[in-house]
Amino acid sequence: MSSSTLTRPAPTLDQAPEDYRRRAGLVVERRPARLRPALGRLVRGSAAIVVFAALWEVAPRLGLVDAVFLPPLSTSLAALADLAGSGQLTAHLQASLTRGLVGLTIAVSTAIPLGALIGRSPSVARFLNPVLELFRNTAALALLPVFVLILGIGETSKIALVVYACFFPVLLSTITGVRTVDPLLLKSARSLGLSPLQLFTKVTLPAAVPTIFTGVRMAGAASILVLVAAEMVGARAGLGYLVTAAQQNFQIPAMYAGIITIALVGLSINAVLLLAERRLSRWRPTS
Repeated sequence: MSSSTLTRPAPTLDQAPEDYRRRAGLVVERRPARLRPALGRLVRGSAAIVVFAALWEVAPRLGLVDAVFLPPLSTSLAALADLAGSGQLTAHLQASLTRGLVGLTIAVSTAIPLGALIGRSPSVARFLNPVLELFRNTAALALLPVFVLILGIGETSKIALVVYACFFPVLLSTITGVRTVDPLLLKSARSLGLSPLQLFTKVTLPAAVPTIFTGVRMAGAASILVLVAAEMVGARAGLGYLVTAAQQNFQIPAMYAGIITIALVGLSINAVLLLAERRLSRWRPTS
């Protein structure tokens, strides 16, 4: 052993390999600053809403529109707070959410299996396509009298109408998602010896999740729109009934409070479905 080797100083912690220093907690990894871009996107996304709210507040006060028929936003928000404080808003909101979520759940749980079957089986598709095309092009609200006549004016007819309105967006998106899975992906999975059931549950269905959720989000928006329209026709509770009753009693601020609530419910449902889509498709690369 040479003298130069004996007299070489021992390496310091700064000279240690980076992986060793990282395990020892001596390396502080700098994460990219994501807060500033997120705040920028939030500001840009909410700018139009802020402008719209400001116009709604200022236009009636300046006499640009009749304040009787379009009260300022602050007046409508005060009416919304009064409805929430009295418990009326909670009762109407609970009635609408119960009907909408039950109908959406039934539609999704039936449309996804049927869509997957149609997407995988050409013979089933040829058999069911004429009937599906017939009902798909029939507006849900046009069938409201039929649902009321057959199922009555109670909860069943409203839930059935929501199921009908939500069924076809989910069905068509599922068919499209199953049919557009990358053939090379399926061929690779078959080469690994996967059974048809494993191929569907582990490859086809996960690959179709983004397309399926496009239809689910459309169905979520349709459930609120159709349900509110049905509640305006025949109901004693619900957001649609709240808006109609306020309009008939000339309680204009309360009417706009109900409309604001409907918009917030639609945004909330879309946000929840977006979160569920991200959780179920975590394998996708994020931009």
